Amino acid sequence: MDKKTLSRDGTPLAYERTGQGPAVVLVSGAMSTGATMRPLAAALSDRFGVVVYDRRGRGESGDTAPYAVEREVEDIAALVEAVGGEAALYGISSGGALALHAAASGLPLRGVAVYEVPYAVHEGATKQRTEYTERLTEALAQGRRGDAVELFLRLTGLAEEMIQGARQSPMWPGMEAIAPSLAHDDAVMGGGLVPTERLASITVPVLSVAGGASPAWMREAARAVAETAPQGTYRSLEGQTHTADPSVLAPVLAEFFSSAAQPGQELMNPKPTDQK
Repeated sequence: MDKKTLSRDGTPLAYERTGQGPAVVLVSGAMSTGATMRPLAAALSDRFGVVVYDRRGRGESGDTAPYAVEREVEDIAALVEAVGGEAALYGISSGGALALHAAASGLPLRGVAVYEVPYAVHEGATKQRTEYTERLTEALAQGRRGDAVELFLRLTGLAEEMIQGARQSPMWPGMEAIAPSLAHDDAVMGGGLVPTERLASITVPVLSVAGGASPAWMREAARAVAETAPQGTYRSLEGQTHTADPSVLAPVLAEFFSSAAQPGQELMNPKPTDQK
């Protein structure tokens, strides 16, 4: 990251901008830094000024206790101000939940796109997340970062043999290094249910995308986001999973962001559809 700005509470945020055009800020999900968003940034940089950044507690950015979701919204506000005072947002997974928080807070945004925010759509599905929150909090309080990472990987459905293989991989120390930020993402997700009241308050266009090869509950959650946001659009990308190919995702995002940048132009899908 070649640039720094300060959030409202003084936390330094590392970011970089590539390309020219309207600003688009990419928000990463759990266990990731801004670097994971660079392939998508490259795919969008021919039409937009794309910003990737290290969320607080990760990479080259700082962290300031105590944590609150509002501080991460202020981080996005600081980035938007640093790149011209207006931007569109894209967030993946729990980073998408943070992007939706930012949109509901009234930041100067042209639009928000999210990919597979892992909301639960039924009350019964929140039990697993409640147990995860309790065990994660305990592991981090005791300094058991490796155990915290394992808890997260199990939450995502990763098989035990793959988790144990990850522990032996060269990537594991880096994963343990940012394990405390798992608590940040857990807070961003709240209780895990689709936040209908928050989504209903968003006044800018929202694009909610899911992979056609992802589990049905993820597609259902993505559709629920689009149906609840007043200007919501749903897209399903055929053959894609939770890790979408930037070459497939970028054209969909580019079309949405271009439409959102022109308030008088009709959006590509005014209401949710099952487009492939």
